[in-house]
Amino acid sequence: MKPRWPPAFLMDVALVGVAVSDALVHIEFWDQPAMTLALFAAAALLLRRRLPLTTFALTLPAAMITDAVIATTAALYTLASLSRHRVLLAGCALLFAASDFLPWPWSSVRATVVTGTASLFHLSYTVATAAAPVFLGQLVQARRDLSLRLAEISEAREHERLLTAQSVLARERAQLAREMHDVVSHQVSLIAVQAGALQVGSPDAEARQAAATIRRLSVQTLDELRHMVNVLRASGSRPTELTPQPSLADLRQLVENSGIEAKLEIALPDEVPPTIQRAVYRTVQEALTNVRKHAPGATATIRIHLRDGAVHTSVTNTVPTRVALSLPSSHHGLAGLRQRAELLGGAVTSGPTPEGGYELHLTLPYDHR
Repeated sequence: MKPRWPPAFLMDVALVGVAVSDALVHIEFWDQPAMTLALFAAAALLLRRRLPLTTFALTLPAAMITDAVIATTAALYTLASLSRHRVLLAGCALLFAASDFLPWPWSSVRATVVTGTASLFHLSYTVATAAAPVFLGQLVQARRDLSLRLAEISEAREHERLLTAQSVLARERAQLAREMHDVVSHQVSLIAVQAGALQVGSPDAEARQAAATIRRLSVQTLDELRHMVNVLRASGSRPTELTPQPSLADLRQLVENSGIEAKLEIALPDEVPPTIQRAVYRTVQEALTNVRKHAPGATATIRIHLRDGAVHTSVTNTVPTRVALSLPSSHHGLAGLRQRAELLGGAVTSGPTPEGGYELHLTLPYDHR
């Protein structure tokens, strides 16, 4: 967890307080001109973030005629942390060093300046004092730039990771498209051809009707597979529209093509949200598929109506009249229906009926006002 620094304004006010304390320590109260310059320099620190060079210029006179140098040091540090002009910073550091080294008034230079070790030590100390805030400010600036650079690198790496993931996903989709085209489409085509041959060559009228239904569904499945293959192949290159989404208007055709003797009862308002229509359609589609697979020979009743502020959809089938064949299943149909219903705030229930059949019930909230 990163430490929480105080607001910038509070830090500036605290720095002004330190500079005022420095002036009170190093300047006699009766020396009004020097005290005025020192207090003015302390107050100028409030401008250091917006006008760093101006702030340094305003604090320099105080360092020239007094020993209160905290305000000038802070102003020079701020300028060094914000400016990239090395020559300007060197010049400001030399001005600060000269102002602090030379005595005031300058007319007393010859009388006060001594030669030898003491003078050299004083000069070295003054230059070091002036150079320290510049070096520290530049260090803070470099650290800030490094932090920004690291943030940019992290963002670039995250973007690269996303691109890599999308590339892997695109390859997987392309492989899936090839598998669907080479395997699934081929097998469904064979089903359609065999059903067509049975439709033409069978002497039994009921068998011909069943073969026609199989052939029609196979052709429809092939069309949907081809479109899905195109969607998978185009993923990541350009937007591709999915097939038109089903609605309640398509339910009657779904029931008629199901190959099941079914009765459809719908009592809903004209304006039903598309999301609810799709959920109802997919629920009926899954329920009829399950009846066809697990209850051959059974009849079904589909009831869709509005009651108590919710759309109720029930698919009930009778007892099967033939033994169900063992067919492959992913066992994800009902789970998918429940997830879809939960996203819409509804629920799906299913279970056997007292008569020995089975019922699937979907409830979706709907405010028709």
